[in-house]
Amino acid sequence: MIEVNVCPSTLQEDFTTYSPVARKLLFDGKEVFHVLDFDSPNNDSADNEAYLKNVGRISLSGVQPKASLVLDSEGHLVKPAEGERGTYILKPAPSSYALLDRKYCPANEHLTMQLASQVYHIETAANGICFFQDGEAAYLCRRFDVGPDGQKYSQEDFASLAGLTNANGGSDYKYSNLSYEECADIIRKYVKAAPVEILKFFRIVVFNYLTLNDDAHLKNFSLINRGDGEYHLTPAYDLINTSLHLSMPRIFALDKGLFKEGMQLSDTRSVARKDFEEFGHRIGMTVRLVKRELDFFAKEHPLAKELINRSFLSDPLKRSYWLSYNYRRATLGFK
Repeated sequence: MIEVNVCPSTLQEDFTTYSPVARKLLFDGKEVFHVLDFDSPNNDSADNEAYLKNVGRISLSGVQPKASLVLDSEGHLVKPAEGERGTYILKPAPSSYALLDRKYCPANEHLTMQLASQVYHIETAANGICFFQDGEAAYLCRRFDVGPDGQKYSQEDFASLAGLTNANGGSDYKYSNLSYEECADIIRKYVKAAPVEILKFFRIVVFNYLTLNDDAHLKNFSLINRGDGEYHLTPAYDLINTSLHLSMPRIFALDKGLFKEGMQLSDTRSVARKDFEEFGHRIGMTVRLVKRELDFFAKEHPLAKELINRSFLSDPLKRSYWLSYNYRRATLGFK
C-alpha cells in the first residue's frame, strides 16, 4: 500500500487519497485511487513490458516519455481502446541518467503547477501525482484540448503559429529563433482579446523565471479554440523547476530571452526587475499594471513554502527549491 497524508493533487493536508476538490477538477467528481494498476516503465517485468507495448504513447519530449490514458467506468486509469481519444497524460520519471534526481521530476512538475495555480492564480491544466504498483511516482495531467464529449479542440503551439520547423528553423527551432517579446506579437496577431491574453502570458513568463523553468520553449505555449471561433492562450502546462535536474541550467529557454534584439546575458549581466518592467512595456502593458504584477510576484506568499514542504520532493530538493525560488523572488523586488 502506498500511503499519503496529503491530497496527491492539491497537497491539502489530512487526505489519504484525492480530495473532493481534486476529484472534481481531475475526474469530474469520480472516486479514483492514487495508485495505478501497473508498474512503472523503469520496471522490466514481463507484465509491465506487455502493458507498455500497448499503452497509447503520444510523444517523447526530450527524455521524458508520455502515455495517453482514459478513466474507465470503475474509476481506473487505463489505456484507451482502439480509436478512443485519451483524456489524460501520464508522465513517468525520465529514464535518462544524465538528469539529476530524475525520479523526482514528476513531483517537481506537480509542485510547480500547484504553485502556479494556488499561489499565483495562473490557470493551469488540472494535475496530480499518482503512483505505479512498484511505488514510483508519475505526473498526471488532464488534457484541456479534449471536450466533455471527446471532441478535439483546435490547438496550435507558438512554433507552429510562427511557421517554424526543423527544416527552416534548425534543430533548435523551439529555442533559437524568437524572443518572448516576439511571442507576444503572435498573441496580438491571432487573438481578438489580445490585452487579456498578453497579461496571462506575461504572468507565465515571470512565473517561469521565479521557479527557474528554463525549458519554456515555443512548443510550451499554445493558443486554443474551444469551438466559439475565438483563440485564447491555453492553460499553462509543462511548468517545472529545471534547475533541480540540470547541471548547467539557463535563465530563459529562448536564446534571445525577453527581447527581440536578445539580451547578451553573462556572469556580469543577469536578469533584474527592470528587465521585466521593460518587457511588460514593450508588449503593451501599462506602467501601473506592470508594477502591480511584479509587486505581486515579489511579495512573500506563505502558502508557497507550505506547498513546497508538503510536496513529494525529497527533503534536500525541497530545500533547494525553496532557496532558489526565494532568491529569484528577491530579485523581482529590487527597484
